[in-house]
Parts: sequence; structure tokens; C-alpha cells
Amino acid sequence: MTLRIAALIAIVAAVVGCTQESGGAPATSSSAIAAAPRGGTISPGQWRAVLIAGDNNSPAFDNGIDALRDKLAARGLRDIRTLTSDPGRNPSAQVASAANVSQALRGSAGEACLVFVTSHGDERGVVLKAANGILNPGTLDNALDAGCGTRPTVVVVSACHSGVFLTPGMRQSNRIVLTAAAADRVSFGCGAGDRYTYYDQCLLQQFDGASTWNDLAQATRACVANLEQRMGIRRPSQPQVFIGQSVADLRIPGR
Repeated sequence: MTLRIAALIAIVAAVVGCTQESGGAPATSSSAIAAAPRGGTISPGQWRAVLIAGDNNSPAFDNGIDALRDKLAARGLRDIRTLTSDPGRNPSAQVASAANVSQALRGSAGEACLVFVTSHGDERGVVLKAANGILNPGTLDNALDAGCGTRPTVVVVSACHSGVFLTPGMRQSNRIVLTAAAADRVSFGCGAGDRYTYYDQCLLQQFDGASTWNDLAQATRACVANLEQRMGIRRPSQPQVFIGQSVADLRIPGR
């Protein structure tokens, strides 16, 4: 095998979309950013974070939640709960299931919620492999209502077709919702040899330089676009952003 052929194979493997099945593509969900800014600084100790790796067929998902957990802990967050589909790797974490996601969010004594889920996905939602299920937008919306209520809430869904989570119910004034792809697009970088998905890599790279969640959303989206352009991807993932009016200037913990 020549070096040129080997390099081509490596590039193709790197850009495989983070989806398990192909299907009909729904209409693209457009970005929505509320116009009325409002400041918000919440102490790190008042945040509750729930970090979810939904599939174990790529190390990229658990790598993503582990890296974000470390960044949040370094900023002073104490209430960080991790859910995994690879209990052998993370024996202290709960199994990623819809019921455990809801349980992890309920009873929050803090002032703000952060949910980060990274997995394969399709037009129904994100894969929770260990539970042999799907976390769909309605289930997540209900869990957020029950566990976070009207508290400032940040939701990051990193998966193919994750724009399906930008439903009317999810677009509440106290919520920020970031998705790795539009509803009709796949995301990239979830192969067996990938350290992080493209979106997670960019989110982690931009995290320390951002002051607000809006800053992080825009920087991550630009990073993904540049990375996909360099990789020659012809149908970009088009990460989506929704910023609720009451959290337009919500600051990242510790910033």
C-alpha cells in the first residue's frame, strides 16, 4: 500500500459521520439568538452538571465527558454527575439511560444546570446504547422542566442530527441550547480512532478563552466550520445555537 493511499484511507475514516443509520432528512433547524441581552454570573459552586456519553463504540464520547468534567472541576464545580455506556471504563458513573438522566437532574439545589450529551444520533434523538434506547427531545425537555425548572440551563447535544433538539418546547427563555449539527445533517469525528468528535474537540479548545456561553457557542461553531473545510467535507454539519432572552449574557462558570 502506498503512502498516498494510506493517507486517503485515514482521511475518509476521520470524516465518517456520527450516525448509525441513514434516513430521510428533516428540514434544517435555523439558529435563533434572542435580541435582549441580560447579564448573569453564577458562582461555580451553584452549578449542577450532568455529562452523558451515550455510546461506547468510539472512545471519543467518554473522552469528551471526561475532559469537560476536568475543566469544570478546575473551575470550582462540585456537583458533576457522569453517565456512561462504558461502565468498564467509568465504573463510578451511572449507566446512561433516560431514567438516570432524569434522576440526575431532579432535586437540584443549585442555581443553574448544565447538560452535555455526546453520542451517535439520528432524527429521533441521541443513542443511549447501554440502555438500548434513545434520548429524544421530549424526554429531555421533560427532565429539564422537572429538574431545573426556570433556573438558567445550558444544554449541549453533540451528535448527528442533534438540531432536532431545537423544538419549540426546548426553546425557553431560561435555556441555552447548542447542537453539533442541524436537524438534517451529520456531525463528524466519532470513529474508533478519534480522540474527540469534531464538535467536542472545538468546544474543549474554545472553552478556556470564552467568557459567556454565547461566546463559546459562536467560537465553537466557527472552529467546526474551519475544521470541516480543512478536511474537505462537502456537506458541513452546521452546528446550531439557541440563546434564551433571560440568559443571553450568562457567563461560563469561573469567568
